[in-house]
Order: sequence, then C-alpha cells, then structure tokens
Amino acid sequence: MIVAEDESIFIYDVKIRSVWAVKGSKPKIFATGSHRKIVFYGAISEDGRQCFRTYPEANSDGFLKYLHALLRRFQKMILFMDKATWHKKEARVKRFLKKHRDHIEVMWFPSGFPEANPIEECWNQGKDDVLGSKFFNSFDEFKKAVITYYRTKRFNLDLYKYLCH
Repeated sequence: MIVAEDESIFIYDVKIRSVWAVKGSKPKIFATGSHRKIVFYGAISEDGRQCFRTYPEANSDGFLKYLHALLRRFQKMILFMDKATWHKKEARVKRFLKKHRDHIEVMWFPSGFPEANPIEECWNQGKDDVLGSKFFNSFDEFKKAVITYYRTKRFNLDLYKYLCH
C-alpha cells in the first residue's frame, strides 16, 4: 500500500487573504494575538484511506506515536514523507523504522518540492475551508472546527498524479 504523510501547524489567529470594504473606509480585521496552535499529522493511501491525528508538537515524539497509528491502519506500506529532521535524523525514529522494515518501506519526497506530496493539498483545502476569513471566539472553538473537518472530510486525491508530478 502506498501512503503519503506530512505534518501541518494550524495557528489560532486570523490570516485574512482579502476583504471587502467600502471605498475610502478602513476595514476591520479581528485578530486573537494568540500563538496557540494545533499540530496535525496526516496520511492518505492509494486506496483513499486517511489517517489524521493531532499531537502537541511536530517532533520525533509525535512522529513515533503517529507511526504506531499508521501501522495499525495500514499494516504494510511504502511510506512517502519529506526529509524533516524528526523523520530522517532522529535516532529513535531510525531504530523504529529499522525494526519495522518488513512493514514500512520509506521513500523520500524530493527536497523543496512540496507539490509532490498530496497531503499538502489536504492542508491547503483545510486552511481555506475552515480558516478562510473566519474568526473563532475561542481556541477550543477553533480546535473543534479543525479536528471535525479532518475527521469528516474525505479527500478524493489521485496519489499517482502527485507522486509522478
């Protein structure tokens, strides 16, 4: 089974790309001033199965927990991922991947080419659909909206279109 993986950070603040305003008036843009965030780990397989999880940070601790979730979901896979430090250089991750080499074969996305990773499209859609010009009254409301989106959204992406880009 071919599986593509990535992480993304959703920051609890308003990132408005464009706004309508009466000519000559100053638009009001609300901001939280908060730096609270949600870190998502996501994967999608060639048969359309998905696995999205949140962890406190994008680091080797979260990634190792996520690898366990991927093994439960996919059992045996060719895992495409980027060359983030916690993917490639962390000793505990290397040991885990070596121990499970009969179940996980790693393939690396080319450096500086996120367009090859279909999960990037999932992050882009989520940030547009959930966060696009929306203001959440609380971090909990923000977090619930993002988590609900990734739990319920089914991405119909052709992995081969991205991988052969």
